[in-house]
Amino acid sequence: MSKQFSDLGINAPLQKSLIALGISVPTDVQEKSIPVILNQKEDVVVLAKTGTGKTAAFGLPLLQLMDVENTNVQALILAPTRELGQQIFANLESFSKNNPKISIASVCGGIPIKPQIERLKMPTQIVVATPGRLVDLIKRGAISIKNLDYLVLDEADEMISALKDEVDSILKDTPKTRRTLLFTATMPGTIKQLVQNYMSKHVVQIEDDMATVGHQGIDHQYVVVEPIEKLEVLLHFLNSKEGERGIIFCKTKAAVNKLAKNLAINKFSSGAIHGSLTQGIRDRIMGQFREGHIDILVATDLAARGIDVKEISYVVNYHLPDTYDAYVHRSGRTARAGATGLSLTILQQEEVQDIADFEKELGISFSEFKKADAQSIEENNGLIWAKKIFKIKPNRDVSEDFKAKIKTIFHHLTKEELVDKILANYLAESGSENLKVTGDKKVKKNPKK
Repeated sequence: MSKQFSDLGINAPLQKSLIALGISVPTDVQEKSIPVILNQKEDVVVLAKTGTGKTAAFGLPLLQLMDVENTNVQALILAPTRELGQQIFANLESFSKNNPKISIASVCGGIPIKPQIERLKMPTQIVVATPGRLVDLIKRGAISIKNLDYLVLDEADEMISALKDEVDSILKDTPKTRRTLLFTATMPGTIKQLVQNYMSKHVVQIEDDMATVGHQGIDHQYVVVEPIEKLEVLLHFLNSKEGERGIIFCKTKAAVNKLAKNLAINKFSSGAIHGSLTQGIRDRIMGQFREGHIDILVATDLAARGIDVKEISYVVNYHLPDTYDAYVHRSGRTARAGATGLSLTILQQEEVQDIADFEKELGISFSEFKKADAQSIEENNGLIWAKKIFKIKPNRDVSEDFKAKIKTIFHHLTKEELVDKILANYLAESGSENLKVTGDKKVKKNPKK
């Protein structure tokens, strides 16, 4: 029989909030972490993939451990990006709805600092912060972390890889008596070094119950393409996933911009986020994605941190990531909260040999995704062309006289005849008019020289 939150020691007010949120059964990582955080004094390292309920695993016991009579900052939660920080803050606010005496503040980058300084003048027990903004606030004397009781490092591996100097500065400014709770999806050398340098010798290690951390429920596939056909193969795949939500990862900001532009030109419901965009634009795109107004998000690795959307059915690695850890984080965007998902990696022939290394290092198996044939690609291009015409807005500046002359030319045609002629024109202009299908085989007659 599954354990309940009451069995883990969570108090009645927090249980009431969880019931209101529709959360009744703890996840594996919550079941293992909550009693340890609540009842023991040691530092804790938790190895668990994203989407397993890590925020509640540290958030619920922290809320319960807060001294509501003490108005100083007792707990600091660090997150690598503002998006993740906002998500953690929103979750903690929801959990503490029936604990009105607990005050939580969010101080993340990308927004004006002055309102945050004013907010920190008020009694605050828990602060959720991004490292860069917190360092700035400490320098300004707006916050002191010298008397912390608890320090949480969430997505620690991602944070250390991008913000090591800031994290080191913060850790040195906290008291040695603090209790540190570290949550990570992978355990690279930088995390092991951090544990050794800044955490107690008697660390409690907790690992999420899955055969391979970060990959349960994910179908790992790869497809081999020539550089010239890479975009068309992707567009064919995306058309097959119409109505489903997914994330496409690129290595660089320039690649994100280029791909996002191509998707927009071809009228796919998409948006892009990367570190060079203003926070306002990133928030708007993320909001549209979370609310289902756009289906596809094109992103760099760091910009995608904090995306907690359960209905992401696929992830595409448009470029093979440089590290195994990056692959874990990317693929972990899908198959969240017990769902299943697809992680598709698009490779060139010379990269295929790298797949074996990923399988060996991560303990996973890849299968080859069958690439669409030339006929299917061309038909897909035709469908994209038709959708572009369907979605184009009429030009209201065209004179009625000119429009009437055009209508006169077409007026005797039926709808079917008009479609046939428009399609024939498209095939002629795209160079596809010579493609004929005989049985299951594609034959190209009189190819252009």
